[in-house]
Amino acid sequence: MTSHPVLRGVAIVIASVALAACSTVEPGPSVAAVEPSTSIAQADTRLAAVATERAAIEARFAEREAVCYEKFFVNNCLDEAKERRRAALVAQRNIEIEAERFKRRLKVEERDREIAAADAQFKAEEAALAAQPPAPPRETSAIAPPKPSPAAARIARRNAKAREEAARAPEDAAKAAANVAAFEERKRKSEQRQRDVAARKAEREAKAAAKKANEEAKAAAPVGK
Repeated sequence: MTSHPVLRGVAIVIASVALAACSTVEPGPSVAAVEPSTSIAQADTRLAAVATERAAIEARFAEREAVCYEKFFVNNCLDEAKERRRAALVAQRNIEIEAERFKRRLKVEERDREIAAADAQFKAEEAALAAQPPAPPRETSAIAPPKPSPAAARIARRNAKAREEAARAPEDAAKAAANVAAFEERKRKSEQRQRDVAARKAEREAKAAAKKANEEAKAAAPVGK
C-alpha cells in the first residue's frame, strides 16, 4: 500500500515538467502601429508581402499544432499557438488595411486634381473667348459645324472613367468576398483536423488504459497451484 504516495509524487513531477515545457513558448507577436505608406509602389509591395506572410503564418501554426499534440498539456499548448496565429494575422490585416486605404486616398486625390485642372482650364478658355472681339459676319451662307471644346472633351473622358470605376466596384467586392470565404474554409479545415487528431489520441489512450487494466487484472489474479 506504500506505492500510492510514490506514484502520486511521480505524477506531480511529470506534470510540473510538462507545464514548464508549455510555459516556455514565446509570446505571440504584438500588434504595433503600422507605419504609413509613402508611395503606390510601397503599398503594392506591402500587400504582396502580406499575402506571403499569411501563408507562412498558417504553415507555422500547422507545425506548432503537430508539436502540441505530443505534449502532456495539449490544450494549453494549442491555446498559445492559436493566440500567436491570431495576433500575427491581425498584424498583417492592419498592414493590408493601411496600404489599401493609402492607394484609395491617392486615387481620390488624383481624380480631384484632374477635375480641378480641367475646370480651371475650361474657365480660362471661356474667359479668353469672351475677351476676344466678335468676328465680322461672313458673306458665305455655309456655316461650319462648331468644333468641340478641348476642355469639354476632357470632362467627358473624366466622366467616362468615373463610370468605368463605378462599374468595377461590384467585381472588386465579389473578389474580396471570395477571399474571405476561402480564408474561412481553410480555418474550418484546420479546426476539423484538430478535432480528428484529438479524437485519435483519445482513442489510443483509451485502448492503452484498457490494455493496462487488463494486464493488471491478470497479474492480480491468484495463480492456480
